[in-house]
Amino acid sequence: MDFQERLKRAIERGEKTRVEQAQVEAREQLSLGELKTLHSGYRLELADHIESCLKQLADQMPGFEFQSIVSEEGWGGRLSRDDLELKPGQSAATRYSRLEMTISPFTPTAIVELLTKGTVRNREIMNRTNYQKVDEFDMDSFKEMVDHRVIEFAEQFSSSSL
Repeated sequence: MDFQERLKRAIERGEKTRVEQAQVEAREQLSLGELKTLHSGYRLELADHIESCLKQLADQMPGFEFQSIVSEEGWGGRLSRDDLELKPGQSAATRYSRLEMTISPFTPTAIVELLTKGTVRNREIMNRTNYQKVDEFDMDSFKEMVDHRVIEFAEQFSSSSL
C-alpha cells in the first residue's frame, strides 16, 4: 500500500468518526419538543410551590391578598396590599406593597426563569431573575430560591414602619 492510499483511508476513517460522533451527540441532545414538555412540568410544579408559599405568607401577615398569575408573561402568583397612612395635619397617603413571582414561558433558549418583583410601602426592594437550563434543571434549588425570596420579602415588610 502506497502513501496516497493510506492517506485516503485515514481521511475516510476520520470522516466516518466525525459523522458517528455527530449522530451520538444528536441522539443525546433533547429535542425541542422534549424540552418544552420538561419546561411545562417544571413550570407547573414551581407555580404550585409559589402559590403555596405566597398563601402561607398572606396567612401570617393579614391584609395581603393573593392572586394567581396565568398570562403570556408567565405563571405564578402575586400578593398585594394597600395601607393608608394618616398623620395629623397632613393628607392621607397610600402605601402599596406587593410580591410577584412568575415562571416565564418556554423560549428557544430552553431555560426555566423565575422573575421576582417586590415592593414594600411604595419602595422597590427586589427585582431579581434566576434561571437554569431545562436539561440541567434542579427543582430543589429553585424551590429553595422561592422560599428564600418569600422569607426575604416578609422580613423587609415586617421591618418597615408606616
